[in-house]
Amino acid sequence: VSPSLSPSTSPDSIARHHSVLLSQGNGSSKGVRTSSPLLHPGKYVAIDCEMVGTGPQGRLSELARCSVVNYEGDVIYDKYVQPELPIVDYRTRWSGITKQHMKSAIPFKAAQAEILKILKNKIVVGHAIHNDFQALKYFHPKDRTRDTSRIPMLKQRAGLPIRANVSLKSLATHLLQKKIQVGCKGHSSVEDAQTAMELYRLVEVQWEAELARSLPPRPPSPITDSTTDSNQYMDDRYWPTDLMASSL
Repeated sequence: VSPSLSPSTSPDSIARHHSVLLSQGNGSSKGVRTSSPLLHPGKYVAIDCEMVGTGPQGRLSELARCSVVNYEGDVIYDKYVQPELPIVDYRTRWSGITKQHMKSAIPFKAAQAEILKILKNKIVVGHAIHNDFQALKYFHPKDRTRDTSRIPMLKQRAGLPIRANVSLKSLATHLLQKKIQVGCKGHSSVEDAQTAMELYRLVEVQWEAELARSLPPRPPSPITDSTTDSNQYMDDRYWPTDLMASSL
């Protein structure tokens, strides 16, 4: 049995692997057990980044927070990041970032190195994930990228037009009965990354089978233990207590 599911794996093999996995749990986001030797959940992570505005009129987007969760939705990285250019617009209404957060932020280059170490050889899930990679100044291999904004079967299941540009918030409402990005304190990159992973797992079997048919074969990469790479990077959990008390 192949030690991991690669895009070159046949659709039938993928279905058998996932059938074994799902038969051990109830199929829900947190209920699926991952003890099966046929699947390596450590190969999957989901990412979401929050950006602030720099440059002329604050039109340039730069990374200010990055969160990464594992296949189970547990946080393995969550740090505030100091942009390379001075911040002109904190975009707090959407980013949740304030001046106060930059006191504990790490330099961009340091964050980039830590994050890319986590993403190496992983299948990376995200929503409109090209924006996150752009903020990281990074390109992840296409065959190891799973963008929940670009999968027609999610839109079909939600009863939404396939060609529509559907937000993560809308998919979460329709498919997970979950409300995200509510209130005036901005988005939580942790919550958004977890939601993207939940959506991916919802259609994982069908999506991987579809990709196996369309993507060219890729040599398997060595299996690495994600916990040794990334468990040291967890800094804060969800929303900091100082968020509402902070001012720009």
